[in-house]
Amino acid sequence: MSPTPATRTHSVDLSGYFTEVTKRRNCSPLKSLLKYMAADPTLLSLGAGLPNPGMFPFASIGATVAQPGLSALDESAEKVNVSIEASTPGGAGGLEKFLQYGGGRGVQAYAEFTREHTARTHSPPYEDWDVVVSQGNTDAFVKVLMLFCEHGDTLIVDEWTYPAVVETVGAMGIGLAPVAMDGEGMLPDALDRVCAGWPSRNRPLRVAYMIPTAQNPTGATMTLERKRAIYAVAQKHNLVIIEDDPYYYLQLGRYRPLDERGDPAERHSQLPGLAALVPSLVSIDVDGRVIRLDSFSKILAPGLRCGWITAPKYITERIQFHNETTIQQPSGLSQAIVFKLISEQWGHAGWERHLVQLQRQYAVRRDLMVDLCNKHLRGKVSFTIPSAGMFLWFRVLLSPEAQGRPGVMQEIFDAMIANHVLLVPGYMFSPLGATASVRDKPYIRAAFSYASPDDFEPAITRLAQALEPFTQ
Repeated sequence: MSPTPATRTHSVDLSGYFTEVTKRRNCSPLKSLLKYMAADPTLLSLGAGLPNPGMFPFASIGATVAQPGLSALDESAEKVNVSIEASTPGGAGGLEKFLQYGGGRGVQAYAEFTREHTARTHSPPYEDWDVVVSQGNTDAFVKVLMLFCEHGDTLIVDEWTYPAVVETVGAMGIGLAPVAMDGEGMLPDALDRVCAGWPSRNRPLRVAYMIPTAQNPTGATMTLERKRAIYAVAQKHNLVIIEDDPYYYLQLGRYRPLDERGDPAERHSQLPGLAALVPSLVSIDVDGRVIRLDSFSKILAPGLRCGWITAPKYITERIQFHNETTIQQPSGLSQAIVFKLISEQWGHAGWERHLVQLQRQYAVRRDLMVDLCNKHLRGKVSFTIPSAGMFLWFRVLLSPEAQGRPGVMQEIFDAMIANHVLLVPGYMFSPLGATASVRDKPYIRAAFSYASPDDFEPAITRLAQALEPFTQ
């Protein structure tokens, strides 16, 4: 149960961790004037260097969208039109608002929707939280990283992690401290050991980055108990946690073998929907040390480039300042479509139906992929069945002859290509870089999200053929 407003605490002050760049970052002088225009509708402004909305050639912009739970590719599926119209001169809520330059927090209607959604879904248990818009989680990660880390600092990560993070921090001269994982993600004891054993001569560890749901690449999902244990370690060592959670709503429930699945309707009734999702880290964050990254990329479309960040207000303010001098805000058209679709057309009930349908589709794909792996890859790979997301993480069961042979995983990759099937080599997800020892670690990642289910069995049989000469 979430704390009542009367019992909510105030966030702890982590501004002492801010980099010098962050400390020097202030509100854009021009953006600081927008508050006067918003507060006084009678104000006559000759100060705004904005293009006149009357010159915009767009009278209306719209999209045709399938009703929640239906496929847009199904010609018989019921569809609705989402339309944003230009309002009359002087209007405040029409297309001209979404097409105009905006502040670093995004168009007000979109920002308020993300704030309401965060309150309903996560209800952060401290009082001074807020949201600020992002262009998806990669953009959000870079901005949050720059709050706390600069050249010479070190970021805590999983022992296998998202490659964009590795490339981003490497270019910035930021080191990585990998932490061991199991089938539920980062291990609390291992995190504690890394922090406790960090050399005093080095700059202190400040920030831990993790993907708690359907971790990329391993597919691991943290239980609530694991999250509580990780959070306790973060409190002990006064860490900031970056909770990168784009797969949060793609929680798929338990895999059951084909002969135990029963009626599809019964199977679908066991999906978590919104009510039974594993609570997020931000939902147990009494200190305000979790900075949560959310995105519409995996649940609507990545090309929208729309997301949001949840954090204490003094942190979202700094990100707002950064937005004002970089992206200004995500695409106004994208914000308009997301807001109009979810808030005005579908509503919260329709939004939940859409998310449940995503869970159904990805659960069917996950189950089929696992069925086929059990059928064709026994003795060739081992893997933990994911309870969420898009990925299977295979450990190749190398034969005694292949174990330890330099370059064996490159041989396996070449064999996969020769057999016309592509999986991602594990070394590409290593924080340690593509050293010879890392390249030969026997891991590969498969995604069940993009390919047609009709292609699953041919792909898995080709993989089995490629692995045959190398496995037990």
